[in-house]
Formats: sequence, structure tokens, C-alpha cells
Amino acid sequence: MITALANAFRVPELRRKIIFTLIIIAMYRVGSFIPVPGIDAATVKSIIEGQATLGVLNMFSGGALEQFAVFSLGIMPYITATIIMQLLQGVIPTLERWSKEGETGQRKITQWARYLTLAIALLQSIALLGVFRSALSSAGRPSMDIVTNGVVVITLIAGTAMIMWMGELITQRGIGNGMSLLIFTSIVARFPSAVYQTMRVGNVGMALFTLVLFVFVIAAIVTMERGQRRIPVQYAKRVVGRKVYGGSGTYIPLKVNGSGVIPIIFASALLFFPAQIAIIINNATLQRFGNALSSGWLYYVLYSTLVVFFAYFYTALVFNPIDLADNLRKNGGFIPGVRPGNATVHYIENVLNRITLPGAMFLAAIAIGPTVVFRLTDVTILEQFGGTSILILVSVALETMTQIESQLKMRHYDGFFK
Repeated sequence: MITALANAFRVPELRRKIIFTLIIIAMYRVGSFIPVPGIDAATVKSIIEGQATLGVLNMFSGGALEQFAVFSLGIMPYITATIIMQLLQGVIPTLERWSKEGETGQRKITQWARYLTLAIALLQSIALLGVFRSALSSAGRPSMDIVTNGVVVITLIAGTAMIMWMGELITQRGIGNGMSLLIFTSIVARFPSAVYQTMRVGNVGMALFTLVLFVFVIAAIVTMERGQRRIPVQYAKRVVGRKVYGGSGTYIPLKVNGSGVIPIIFASALLFFPAQIAIIINNATLQRFGNALSSGWLYYVLYSTLVVFFAYFYTALVFNPIDLADNLRKNGGFIPGVRPGNATVHYIENVLNRITLPGAMFLAAIAIGPTVVFRLTDVTILEQFGGTSILILVSVALETMTQIESQLKMRHYDGFFK
């Protein structure tokens, strides 16, 4: 691995991309420490420590929320907007048509995702401002005036727009997916301080157990992420003039975890949504209902069920067996022992359903397993670093390493995976 990293810096183009990515990540971390004017950071930190929903948002913002920094909203508004646009592609015909128009259609979808990101950032900034204003009133402190409120909201929206711009810059001119790398950076930035606080309160043994647990979970995630079900495909021979085309065999790689972390993000967003609405409207009954959905055993049962459901839902949304079977037929390909046409479609659907189940159950186990362990052992500091965070870290790391490896092999260097 060290040799592969050294080879990556020997290639001028790849070296420039890596350095550019590191510079953007450093700028992102600097923005997480620049406070928004007119907000008491100590009061904000005390509020976040008392609410699980805000604690999760604080983790995904890299600790910016507890300081009420410019980047307090983090990358989540853009992620939410992107997910919504993907879901709407199967509902709105115009978006579906744009998705099939290639680069031009993708630019239109991305532009609307940006507008939706700013709208979501506006709603979240107003909600956070309302929470902190009510906390200041409860503490007997003077409330903020209209001008300060406007400055806070505009600053948070501008911070979200800048994060969105940074992520797109990394994707275009850097290495890896920009949005994923920013989430990766936020989670990694919070982990050392959480481990240190755990050791500081006397849980040294638990901190060591946590590291061992993380290594085991990472190994399981890597194994599952690299797992594939390969469907063999044979192509018929074609004679064109004096040349013979086809006749070769290949395979269709179907990943066991084809949906990635999307089901976990969907399930989390759905379960935390009532709590966020309760924070906005400040309703006691809705707050109790939201807290019941975002904590306790009811949360674990609903969370795991929704993860399995969304794994099937998202796989069906992004993978179309009908189009795949049609492309095979047009190119003279067939699955040995299976008739072309509807029989091929049914065969692919059955295989996809069978391999999605263990992948979905694995996602559910990873999502709630470490969190349950931390909660049972009363290690509340590490509770927010559950399986979701580990899965995101490993998935982003594998994706980035795969991109670097592909560019190294283009230049006749050995990659990370041998």
C-alpha cells in the first residue's frame, strides 16, 4: 500500500489531483471552526449534547454544529436533495427523460438539485435558529433581533452553497467523489476526540474494545462490499466479411450490496424527520413521538425493517432487468440455459432478489449492531459512531482507492488491490 501511494505521487497529473483534493478538504475543515456571528457557542453545545438528532447532525458536520460555525449544516442538505431527485426520476416523466439524455440531462438534474439544496438549507437554518432562540429564552438570556436572525440564516445558507461548490470541485478536478469525501472527513474528524473523551472518563478498556470492534466491522464491510454474484453470459459468433465477431464469454457482476449506504440514509432521514418537525414547531406531543422513533428498541426494530425495505426499493429503482435483457438480446448475448426475452428477465430478477436479502440484512446488522453495543455499555460518547459511520468510511475509502488504482494501472503501476 505504501508503494502504491508513492507511485501515485510520482504521476504528475494524479499528484495534482490528490494535492488539490487535500487543499479543498483543509478549507472545509477551516470553515467548520469559523463561528456564525451573534450565537453563544457554549449554549449551542449544551443543547446539542441533550438531543440525539442534533448529535447525529453534529457528527456529519464534523463538529461544526456544536460551534455553530459557517458550515454547521454540513453536506446533508445536498445529500437529501440528491436522494429526492433520484426518487422523483421514477415518478416525474420529465426527470426520467432528462436522466436518459446523457450529460445534458444530468446537468439539468444537478441544477435542480442545487436549487432544492438551498431550499432545504433555508428550512434547516430557520429550524436550528428557532431551537437556539428558545433555549436562550429558557436560560433567561436576551433574544436576538431581526437583523441578527437574518445574518445567521444567510450565513448558514451561504455555507451550504460553498460546501456544495467544494464537493463539485473535488469531483471535477480532484480524486474521488467530492460529497462522499467531505462526509468521510467530517466523521474522521470527530472520531479521535470521541475516543479521547472515552479514555478520559476512565473507560480505557472500552476504548480498546471499540477499536477491536471497529477493525472487525471494517473487515466484514470490505468482504461484503467486494462480494459479487457473477451471471455468465455467452455471445453468439457473427461473421462479417472475413472477420468473426463474438463467441466469447463474459459475466454480469451483481453486487451483494448493490444499494450501498443509500438504504441507511433513507431510513435515518425518515425516522429522524418527526423529531426535526417537532423541533421546528415546538410541540411537546410530537417531540415525545419523535424521540420514541429516534431512540430505544422501537427505533432499532423500525430502523432495521426500513433498511431492508429501502435496500430492495433502491435496487429495483436503479437496476432494470428488462433493459439489461434487451441489451443482451440486441448484442447477441444470452445466459447459458436460459431463453432470451422474458425468461432472462425473470432469471435476473430472481437472482437479484436472492442476493439482495443477505446484503440488506447485513446493512441492518451493521447499522444497529455497534450502536446497541455502545448503548448497553453506557459509552454514550461513542454511541453516535455506529455502523452507519463505519460503513460510510469504508465505502468512501474503497471507492477512492479504486479510482486511484485504475489511474495507476493505466500508467503500468501496481495498485492497492493485488
